[in-house]
Amino acid sequence: MMATTTMVVSPLATQPSPKNKRRLFAEARQNSLQKLSIIFDHGNKNGNGGETTWCFSQVKGTLEDDVTEADLISCVEFNHDGELLATGDKGGRVVIFQRDPASKQCVPKKGEYNVYSTFQSHEPEFDYLKSLEIEEKINKIRWLKRKNQAHFLLSTNDKTIKLWKVSERDKRVTGYNTREEGGRPRDPARITQLRVPTVRAAELMVEASPRRIFANAHTYHINSISLNSDQETYLSADDLRINLWHLEITDQSFNIVDIKPANMEELTEVITAAEFHPTECNLFVYSSSKGTIRLCDMRAAALCDRHAKLFEEPEDPHARSFFSEIISSISDVKLSNSGRYMMSRDYLGLKVWDLRMETKPVETYPVHEYLRSKLCSLYENDCIFDKFECCWSGDDQRLMTGSYNGFFRIFERGGCGSGCGARRGELTLEAARDAAARPRQPLRARRVATTAKRKKDEISVDCLDFNKKILHTAWHPHESIIAVAATNNLFIFQDKF
Repeated sequence: MMATTTMVVSPLATQPSPKNKRRLFAEARQNSLQKLSIIFDHGNKNGNGGETTWCFSQVKGTLEDDVTEADLISCVEFNHDGELLATGDKGGRVVIFQRDPASKQCVPKKGEYNVYSTFQSHEPEFDYLKSLEIEEKINKIRWLKRKNQAHFLLSTNDKTIKLWKVSERDKRVTGYNTREEGGRPRDPARITQLRVPTVRAAELMVEASPRRIFANAHTYHINSISLNSDQETYLSADDLRINLWHLEITDQSFNIVDIKPANMEELTEVITAAEFHPTECNLFVYSSSKGTIRLCDMRAAALCDRHAKLFEEPEDPHARSFFSEIISSISDVKLSNSGRYMMSRDYLGLKVWDLRMETKPVETYPVHEYLRSKLCSLYENDCIFDKFECCWSGDDQRLMTGSYNGFFRIFERGGCGSGCGARRGELTLEAARDAAARPRQPLRARRVATTAKRKKDEISVDCLDFNKKILHTAWHPHESIIAVAATNNLFIFQDKF
């Protein structure tokens, strides 16, 4: 029998020397850094982490300098799946763009849209009782969720709201008995036999037809329309009242908010925007010119003259000036897709509110704080009264709004607090015509110099063009595709990956 030898190794003999310890620690640190780099790069490529690299995709509209007033874009809106993009202009026209199927299948995906349908939504009118001209300008467009093959959208000017049905027709019926192919009635004496009509393929044709017209309910100009989550009712708001409509009833609406005082000389504020909660059909919010936002619950009373919550940031008495009331007016309010947060846009910045905290916003983003020293000249040229809109990304992690000189701002949430300077993901981009010459090339971030000394890539605040203003923007509900309206042009940008 062979003897078995057992070797006993001392624990001290297995420990590396100090030199080997340093080498092993350096290797472990390098491996950790490589893993973090891979995770960070993967997040950037998928748009889930880091900053998105934006590039030019398309520009719609003529690039000529001679622009008519009727061609100016007045609203932009994606539908719920992002396949359609609608714009309205001051001439009362609605132009619908459809996502190019080939652009979705290519690698990487492209955000390219082609003209799908164009129709005249509103015509100029005249109110003879008040001797008032009613412009055809489209103030808002809102898409209904798709339930069948057709698409439905609401469009409004200052007084009248219309429900439009947009449908496709690629077949035609031939072989009628009582009329010719062109539609003219046939002579009964010439009808000698009975024919069975047949359905044949035809060239694709997109038709837009008005299904409902909601009128004569607003004394003042309509500034907002918002669909309820039940897809059966919607609200419309003017300066002093908010009405609730049913999509099937055109001759009756319910007044749910009325802030008109008995004596108009006592009027202190007006309604600037209103929106339904994305999931709770009984909740809606509306903002005012005094910088406040009210959350109302329609279950409490038929007339929501008492709000459930009031969102207002206390004013710093040391910062008060002649322009404080003007620049604090909220021009747009948007609830997040999740329904937990709310974003408001005043003249100089964006604020994000948590619906569970009324005392102050949880996030504050300055859009063009460098204009605070220019408020006097902006007041003289009426730019201080411009109404900038704002929008959420599909994942509620980024915000977008417009500025002057063709600039628009994108903020990524999760940066430092409102008291610090530059934030992670704070980006200024430009909707410029020369971007069309560099498709798929990353957009260059723009900067505005607030002092006399400026860097090479900065533009002086005194050189900003206040006629080039970005008032209307929209974000694709699921992808990193954005639409920016610049005067008569619609720019479409997307992430590089």
